Amino acid sequence: MEQHWFASMFGHRSALIGMLHVGPLPGAPGWSGDLGAILDRAVEEAILYQQAGFHGLLLENMYDRPYMIGDRVGPETVAAMAVLGHEVRRAVQLPLGIQVLAAANQQALAVALACQASFIRVEGFAYAHVADEGWIEGCAGQLVRSRDLWKASHIKILTDIKKKHSSHAITADLSLEEVAHGCEFCLADGLIVTGSATGQPADAQEVKRVAASTSLPVLVGSGITPENLGDFGAAQGFIVGSSVKQGGHWDAALDTKQIGRLKKSWEQL
Repeated sequence: MEQHWFASMFGHRSALIGMLHVGPLPGAPGWSGDLGAILDRAVEEAILYQQAGFHGLLLENMYDRPYMIGDRVGPETVAAMAVLGHEVRRAVQLPLGIQVLAAANQQALAVALACQASFIRVEGFAYAHVADEGWIEGCAGQLVRSRDLWKASHIKILTDIKKKHSSHAITADLSLEEVAHGCEFCLADGLIVTGSATGQPADAQEVKRVAASTSLPVLVGSGITPENLGDFGAAQGFIVGSSVKQGGHWDAALDTKQIGRLKKSWEQL
């Protein structure tokens, strides 16, 4: 089964993955000049997730808005992400993932290799789409070749399908399942289903259909709460950010009570 790596990596057939939203990083509007403060917050949040019993982490430069696309993301951002990833890995034992916005998938792979992360989250793996940053090309051919060339085959590629914050009119004739098949054909290791925007829930029936149509692990990548997690039993992974922050806002501090409530919902599932 294509899903065996998932349980091996996270220690469970089903996993909670906590978001570490970091930034603004060097090169982004609002950069404070103090990477140490950003590092301290990322490590603190990583420890809180680990203490709560989460199974993995995903480090993302969420505050670097408005986002640059792909190769326009500068070396200063990549270097900062690598340092942050390295220090989070030193602080906790949880598997770590990397995402570099927007669609900077080669950069994410490089960061993951440098800091010994376990997976990357990818936008625009197979099929193109229009995001709020602009046109996003499919990257599978180059990304998979780079992973092989860099001796990084241990780093798993988890890709969004019909990603949030995007228009998919150009692939409107393709169902979500067909896009999932395309990503599987292009050698993705896992698939992520989202709602329309950060904090917006996915469609539980869509998640169920995708899970039934693929041999890959399926994750829910937005809108998971303690109240709705039970609706997504078809998924293997739950990437959580907004609902475990104070007030349910992605840019707020973590709420330890909400983290605990979500872990209890996962246990019941």
